[in-house]
Amino acid sequence: MVLTVDLNADMGEGIGQDALLLDVVTSANICCGLHAGSPQVMADTMKAAMKRGVGIGAHPGFDDRANFGRTRMALGADDLASLIRYQVGAAKAVAEGLGTRLDHLKLHGAMANMATEDVEFAETAFRAALQVAPEMKLMVIAATAQQTAAENLGVPFIGEIFADRAYNDDATLVDRKLDGAVIHDPEFASKRVLAMLEAGAIISASGKHIPTRIDTVCLHGDTTEALEMARTLRTRLTKASVTIQRAK
Repeated sequence: MVLTVDLNADMGEGIGQDALLLDVVTSANICCGLHAGSPQVMADTMKAAMKRGVGIGAHPGFDDRANFGRTRMALGADDLASLIRYQVGAAKAVAEGLGTRLDHLKLHGAMANMATEDVEFAETAFRAALQVAPEMKLMVIAATAQQTAAENLGVPFIGEIFADRAYNDDATLVDRKLDGAVIHDPEFASKRVLAMLEAGAIISASGKHIPTRIDTVCLHGDTTEALEMARTLRTRLTKASVTIQRAK
């Protein structure tokens, strides 16, 4: 049984209930201003996270504001690397201007999904981010090509599972277009996370166990039930003697 786990949520996207979520989670993945949000939203979210001692992460995605960064794009390695450097550079500048630093990197949306399937794509993205902010840890979707890429690069990483997303048997996320891909019931999601922590494994929609390291649990901040989901999960984990602590 994992006794300590981080809770993270995507924020700074100009939607959701970020201020209230920051009272529940221990890490915030803050949008870098392309797939959503803005420079001011990024700064305001970082300030709010700082006040609560919540870890600050850069959350870059594709330049796809119309589709919230959830449309796959075929970019060459140089274009992908430049897109990542641009966004992480902006987040780093805002953070340092506020007197803080970036703790971690987490890819967003379609970019993140593509990185779970393609080690070379993930390595390109991660390498570019670390060129700008080498002190960051990589938050990777556990047991996927993202984790393999971090291991290949020999850098510190944080293994992530999702509370509100269903899994395929290869540890990738079920496509959002399919029924059951997004979990909306906080009690069901909490029981599922506890089961995965106890098993030390991702549990797919089919019931397959995929053994993996679990350091953090993600809650998507853009769903209508995000706040209730976060509060319920934290309560259930605490009652099960799991310590909620920022990923180190």
